[in-house]
Amino acid sequence: MFQLLVFVVGVVGIGWLIGATNLPGAWYAGLAKPDFVPPNWAFPVAWTILYIMIAVAGWRTFRREPSGKAMLAWAAQMALNFAWSPVMFTMHQIGAALVILVGLFIAIVTYVALEMSRDRLAAALFLPYAGWVAFAGVLNAAIWRLN
Repeated sequence: MFQLLVFVVGVVGIGWLIGATNLPGAWYAGLAKPDFVPPNWAFPVAWTILYIMIAVAGWRTFRREPSGKAMLAWAAQMALNFAWSPVMFTMHQIGAALVILVGLFIAIVTYVALEMSRDRLAAALFLPYAGWVAFAGVLNAAIWRLN
């Protein structure tokens, strides 16, 4: 259970830290956005829930095969996930952020495919994440197109 705690605290904690140090700010507020942008409060709520699910899935994979392909896909998606906010909100690179989201989605789908036959729960924990990232990609693309 200690490893699970490390995964949850690590993933949620790093996610919150990156979110707190790469705020959307005035630049983002001034961008043209599509009508389907969720309210600001929805993002930290959704990401906290997703980060817990991501951590549990990663922990389950790590317990079984800490250096396997699925764990590599899990680590890759974490790196891409944590890269998005700095690129979008600090560097103001909307197109580059979209490229990161495409790579992130591919890493998520890869993880799900690798885990589906070994650990259905770990794979299932990533399905809402895949949906949210797909939505984020559509939103990111719309913002890029509008600006």
